[in-house]
Amino acid sequence: MSEIRLYVSTNEKDAERILDILSQLFGEEDYALGTTEVDEKRDLWEVSVYMMADEEEELHKRISEGLAQSYPEAVIEREAIPDDDWIARSLEGLKPVRAGRFLVHGSHDRDKAQVNDVAIEIDAGQAFGTGHHGTTAGCLEMIDAVVRARPIRNALDLGTGSGVLAIGLRKIRHIPILATDIDPVAVAVARENGRRNGIVSGLRFVTAPGFHSPAFAEDGPFDLIIANILARPLMKMAPQLAANLAPGGSVILSGILAEQRWKVLAAYNGVKLRHVRTLWRNGWVTIHLQHG
Repeated sequence: MSEIRLYVSTNEKDAERILDILSQLFGEEDYALGTTEVDEKRDLWEVSVYMMADEEEELHKRISEGLAQSYPEAVIEREAIPDDDWIARSLEGLKPVRAGRFLVHGSHDRDKAQVNDVAIEIDAGQAFGTGHHGTTAGCLEMIDAVVRARPIRNALDLGTGSGVLAIGLRKIRHIPILATDIDPVAVAVARENGRRNGIVSGLRFVTAPGFHSPAFAEDGPFDLIIANILARPLMKMAPQLAANLAPGGSVILSGILAEQRWKVLAAYNGVKLRHVRTLWRNGWVTIHLQHG
């Protein structure tokens, strides 16, 4: 069955807002969302939702209803995606992204890295995390700030996706890192990305559906836990996450819409983690919390 892309053409400012609306609309559902700059001079952007062909009618209606209040004139267009890697197609040509001292780039942009950059090479693939989403870039920037401020002996990247965060951390701190995901495909992609970035030791990728996996007890407790997931599962897992944090340890949370920030903070305040700093990017937030 073929894939379909439903999209809205707009300007950069409205593209960010429409992406926020659609992210709230689809919540934890398994649909790929994204924005793409089509024409810089004309400030033309597209906001896209990808789906299977048999879902198109239902999703077209939901998108139309979701945008009706704020963007009643929005025109929803469609594109049938050929039977190849549509994720790769949707990410082709993405420009390198800077986050702190990190530069996340595809293999075609290796020459863009400068002398002092911490370069992370991530091509389009089957796992989330190329640096272009506000949550990924926000996490990288926060990781940079946290490791500069205090010593970190070990770390956990929970929901690693493409592995970009674990790879970035390992490049600036030679500490043992456990990177887990519930999706074995994502773990395989992340492991390959680690090899592509020259990391052959100190970074362990494990398929782990929950904190009951023995990997957490074997490698923890952790001085730093990074979790770029979604607000609701982050709130639900707060007690377990805190239980795997070393005394005085830090937590970096993302995948959180700006309006969800206070609920997430409340959940983690309840397990004795205090707020240190929040980064804001394109309607999303990245939160740094600390034990004690």
